[in-house]
Amino acid sequence: MADAIRNTQGDTEEEIQMLDAIERWVARELKPIVREYDHADRYPIEVVEQMKELGLFGAIISPEYGGLGLSATTYAKIIMSISSVWMSVTGIINSHLMLALAIQKFGTPQQKTRWLPKLATGEIRGGLALTEPDAGTDLQGIRMVARRDGDHYVINGTKTWITNGAEGSVFAMLVKTDPEAKPRYNGMSLFITPKMQGFSVGRKLPKLGYKAIDTAELIFEDYRVPADHLIGGVEGRGFFQTTGGLELGRINVASRGVGIAEGALKLASEYAQIRKTFGKPICEHQAIQLKIGEMATRARAARLLTLDAARAFDNGERCDMEAGMAKYFASEAALENSIEGMRIHGANGYSREYDIERLYRDAPLTCIGEGTNEMQRIIISRQHIKRNPAL
Repeated sequence: MADAIRNTQGDTEEEIQMLDAIERWVARELKPIVREYDHADRYPIEVVEQMKELGLFGAIISPEYGGLGLSATTYAKIIMSISSVWMSVTGIINSHLMLALAIQKFGTPQQKTRWLPKLATGEIRGGLALTEPDAGTDLQGIRMVARRDGDHYVINGTKTWITNGAEGSVFAMLVKTDPEAKPRYNGMSLFITPKMQGFSVGRKLPKLGYKAIDTAELIFEDYRVPADHLIGGVEGRGFFQTTGGLELGRINVASRGVGIAEGALKLASEYAQIRKTFGKPICEHQAIQLKIGEMATRARAARLLTLDAARAFDNGERCDMEAGMAKYFASEAALENSIEGMRIHGANGYSREYDIERLYRDAPLTCIGEGTNEMQRIIISRQHIKRNPAL
């Protein structure tokens, strides 16, 4: 199937065929098992193998290295489709692709040749490791240190909240190579860190939602990594290499928000047509109509904002404001639609036998991941002022 959906960028008919294939896969393979896996918090091994066959681990990797080379716009639509049913599995893809994107954009030719083909097929899988116990949105506050020792670097420290931490095998790791650098970002570097001696996985973190996917602590104790694993081969560029991928990361989270908002709308609309009170379907009651009208508008606006940001990314335009707008609005839409969907379901919405409660648990993550929504509003404001100076 990967061959059938390769090189679809810019070809609307092929994009439609690919999205149809994804939607059929979601309906056939994901929808029947999502509740079982979510409630058991069980890692979906079979789903991962199917995503390999679909080529999703190479979605945005260049065909030169065996990937699909999809546009951000097509990729966003794929994430929306999957997230409308099962948001968690999109994290397996996205974190992996953030690692691949860092290598593809900033790696040396040797690093690209060595790592990207295996990442594209899913033969090796991994993620992006930024967050630490005392550093999240403020990346410059990280404490993990890499010290040069001959032809190697020795890394010590801990990362936390790392998606694919347990099941993945290699990570893009943000560290400090010069803890005394001023400004702090000048002392940060990004390494390719495969699992080997000195690298251990700590506890799997329990979560409200976003289940069936591993989120773990990564512990480094005198971990020795060859110097040629420094992405780009030059120290001090890690902060900008990391933030250079956050726009696509925020478009991804926005797409998850769209998926949840649309999924909640679908579940609520279906339930409102079946459930009856006072002798008629509840969709005929004005109070429910008001809720569904707001939900439909939020979901549509979130989709359009997200596609706007994705197109700007595809055109090579600066899109930190657009990505921030999309991430902020779509994640809030996900949260609000999931709550309203639960209310429309009434007492059944509080039951684990209905899917709306999973969307309600998954939605808050989108407001936090890839930079909090409070930070997004600051970014939006600063960029808006910068782009619209007073005369």
